[in-house]
Amino acid sequence: MPTSPTNLPREVPLDLATVGSLSNADRAVGRLAGAGRLLPNPHLFLASYLAEEALASSRMEGTQASLSDVFDAAAVGGETTDLDVREVQNYVNALEHGLGRLRDLPISKRLLCEMHAILLKGVCGQEKTPGEFRRSQNWIGSPDNRPETALFVPPTIEAMWPALDSWERYVHQADPVLPLLIRAALLHYQFETIHPFLDGNGRLGRLFIVLFLVEQDLLPAPLLPLSAQLERSKDVYVQHLQGVREHGDLQGWLRFFLDAVATQATRSVERAERLTDLRERCRATLRGRRSRAAEIVDLAFGNPVLTTGFVGSHLNVSPQGALHLLRQLTDLGILRESGESRGLRGRWWADEILDVLNEL
Repeated sequence: MPTSPTNLPREVPLDLATVGSLSNADRAVGRLAGAGRLLPNPHLFLASYLAEEALASSRMEGTQASLSDVFDAAAVGGETTDLDVREVQNYVNALEHGLGRLRDLPISKRLLCEMHAILLKGVCGQEKTPGEFRRSQNWIGSPDNRPETALFVPPTIEAMWPALDSWERYVHQADPVLPLLIRAALLHYQFETIHPFLDGNGRLGRLFIVLFLVEQDLLPAPLLPLSAQLERSKDVYVQHLQGVREHGDLQGWLRFFLDAVATQATRSVERAERLTDLRERCRATLRGRRSRAAEIVDLAFGNPVLTTGFVGSHLNVSPQGALHLLRQLTDLGILRESGESRGLRGRWWADEILDVLNEL
């Protein structure tokens, strides 16, 4: 049977365990926000945070790609033929689009459709009306592709529209009573329950969390790749969403969500500290040298796989000039040249940066 979504509550009595989880999450996010404001060049690290968020969220839907694959595709440039990597790139593009649009358009059904169209562009699911809300019934987790055997059947089209309108009003309710992280958890649950698109609902719903926290000024930038933590507990994540639908276990969902926020925010702070320390060590190695190699170090923190073309386009230097700078950093042990091709057609890897990104 299709789900009949209830309106989100304005007030939720929190049990002691949930209050404890909320306190931990608030502290962790506060530390992350502070770290983000204190970073000497926060934009240097944003690309890696966005890549991790996009990769983890896409992997939850079956995408098979790695951080190295994503960074390598960015370094080479152009449109990749690897559909898994393209899905991750689409996620990043959709999030960047949403962040940019917040300057003149709040989170809304219209913005969701814009982001959804980007999310499904040229990948699996592109035939499922990208950028348009569904006009037919869908379902999830059926072994024989029938709604009768599905784990979850979203609302009918008739019930979907008023639920979507209510969800949008809840995003922007005046004088909200509930703490922001509780509202984020409720809104994410409700979006996944409404399931307003034929495909891409999970990715868009997780993308919404980051967008909402930035729009509400809880974070100065999308430094919380929450999908990375949700992916580590994917089965439990799905169980908690279903637990609210089937048993009304709202406290269990809230605790799970808040604990995931606290864990990932702590990881993100640790990553920022380690990346900052690593950047200072690299720059110290270059101190006293009259060279633009330090600019390439900064490029590597945004994309730890480099090519002469990538460096040339970002620093406005010739291919030979880029090659000279890359080899300077290779001689100093900051980069490693690798790949089937060498020289102008080669690739350079910032292994220490990749190690930090893959560990946390």
